[in-house]
Amino acid sequence: MHKTAHLISLLERKLLPTITFPPSPLSNFSSFTQNSNSQHQKSKAQNEFEQNSEIERELSVMGGAINGVEENNNDTQMKKEETTVPVDVNEFVIIKEGEAEILMHTKNKVFYNKTQVNNRDLSIAVLRAFISKRKEEHEAWLSRKNKTEKVLAENSSELATEDEHLEPANRIEESNGEPKFAGDTCEDGPSRTLEESVSTPEVKPQRELKPPRVLEALSASGLRALRYAREVEGLGQVVALDIDKVSVEACQRNIKLNGSLACAKVESQLADARVYMLTHPKEFDAVDLDPYGSPAAFLDSAVQCVVDGGMLMCTATDMAVLCGANGEVCYSKYGSYPLRGKYCHEMALRVLLASIESHANRYKRYIVPVLSVQMDFYVRVFVRIYTSASAMKNTPLKLSYVFQCIGCDSFHLQPLGRTLTKNSSTRYLPGFGPVVPQDCSDCGKKFCMGGPIWSAPIHDQEWVTSILSNVKFLKDLYPAYDRISAVLTTISEELPDVPLFLSLHNLCATLKCTSPSAVIFRSAVLNAGYRISGTHVNPLGLKSDAPMNVIWDIMRCWVKNHPVKAQPADHAGSAILSKEPELQANFTRAFASLSKAQAKKVARFLPNPEKHWGPKLRAGRTVTSKHVSLLGPIALNGSMNHEGGNEPDAKRHKMEEPASGS
Repeated sequence: MHKTAHLISLLERKLLPTITFPPSPLSNFSSFTQNSNSQHQKSKAQNEFEQNSEIERELSVMGGAINGVEENNNDTQMKKEETTVPVDVNEFVIIKEGEAEILMHTKNKVFYNKTQVNNRDLSIAVLRAFISKRKEEHEAWLSRKNKTEKVLAENSSELATEDEHLEPANRIEESNGEPKFAGDTCEDGPSRTLEESVSTPEVKPQRELKPPRVLEALSASGLRALRYAREVEGLGQVVALDIDKVSVEACQRNIKLNGSLACAKVESQLADARVYMLTHPKEFDAVDLDPYGSPAAFLDSAVQCVVDGGMLMCTATDMAVLCGANGEVCYSKYGSYPLRGKYCHEMALRVLLASIESHANRYKRYIVPVLSVQMDFYVRVFVRIYTSASAMKNTPLKLSYVFQCIGCDSFHLQPLGRTLTKNSSTRYLPGFGPVVPQDCSDCGKKFCMGGPIWSAPIHDQEWVTSILSNVKFLKDLYPAYDRISAVLTTISEELPDVPLFLSLHNLCATLKCTSPSAVIFRSAVLNAGYRISGTHVNPLGLKSDAPMNVIWDIMRCWVKNHPVKAQPADHAGSAILSKEPELQANFTRAFASLSKAQAKKVARFLPNPEKHWGPKLRAGRTVTSKHVSLLGPIALNGSMNHEGGNEPDAKRHKMEEPASGS
């Protein structure tokens, strides 16, 4: 009752008006204002548009505007030209996240997933760091520019002083009587006059740093765009796109619901994101891609839409494809073949980064990863995009193929390229190979090959530290603070230059032995002179720069102290244990065997806050009993109540039986 009363009050304040949209087709954006047939038709609607903000006027011209009209509108001509969609208060619920509120339809007409609060909070944290970093870079650029101009001005003044003391023998009278100095000639033009030669360079006005513009290419309800506008200080315009009329309608309604600040900053447009980004090259400082499924279709246009040094934020939820369930599909979408190892989720991150780099290279651009995260049911990457034909040549040095043994957990990386430096010149050459023999040197089995993947660092530790400190300082502003701070803490302790990771339990499963504790195994690696860390992707994963033969020697020493039963001769574990270790492992506990977070007992891997915390149905699909495992019985019952119980009685009775028995 409280929510219904609140919605009615919104209607009275005209924040939730009757929704109308013009009948003009989506493709005919520019001719919307030319289709009026009379002055009477324009009079009332145009007057209202002129009183609105510039954003709403632009939306009206683009043909995707959603205009509120009063219920007692007697303009019969307008009713003939426009389709009126009445708003039923009972069909909406209010959802509040951060400082934004949205009205969501109860029948799944517009996509919304509560689980993505982690994604949105993390994106806000990165945007705040990006704005701060962008300001620092601009100030550094201005400082260098002013310093250069000062040096040029000093040199010019010295030149003027020298010219005043030149001997008369060096002066040549021009035909017009003005003096000219010998040697003052231009290679590509006429001789310069004295005034031109000694004049100080004109100081251009300092380029003002404008507020960054953000594009949310797939906005749906507009919740993400609204949170950006309301919570990120210093942000400029936020453009929210969607190709679905119902979503644009909902987004425009939510913009009005969030007050004048949202109306001034957020602009909702009905457009194909791919076409829009292609027709607005290098116009946005940050582009956010969060599609339902794969972002592959949007990458080519997205890398062109970002300004130099701008940020591309990209999500991929097709984890089955990226993790190797359908390798051929992954290759067709991303240009890489995935492998099904324990590291498959990190490999998914690196496949996505390699794909973005490939698209950027086609336009002489390249990426610099800032933060790459795998959490819940998706991967999310934050990369900066720059333009440089020379720097782009380093791309093959950042890509590698992966050779994975089918018998044991051994994997090896084959770099795609290498460089040869001689004096001051650098040559780019193909990488040496193969890095592995035909059979695995540890167990004798064959190798599978995957990739290419991004093998350079996937995080910028300076950025991660800055983001984490900002999140901790403003923790009350993040609804998902516990989760994102835990993820960022784990990422801050990762080895940045070690691709992929090992699973201690998988190593022990290969040898059929009991597992040492993570502290003991870490200590053995550290005592052998190598580095080791955890990974945010898997709580049991271990990153180390130790080669695989050292890892297996440590495990051989462990098995000697903890014997195992004999295994068949053709088993991979038997082949590994048949060799004597070349390295005698030292299992004495090392000082750095625990990370700082572990030593302080900081939570790093948190459970889901509630049941059915995962992906949701695509917008427009009807919730039925087969979705109970995905959405839960509460969501199912709520949907059935709103739809009037359209599901057959047999299915409904079948779903109610387990509940009544429990």
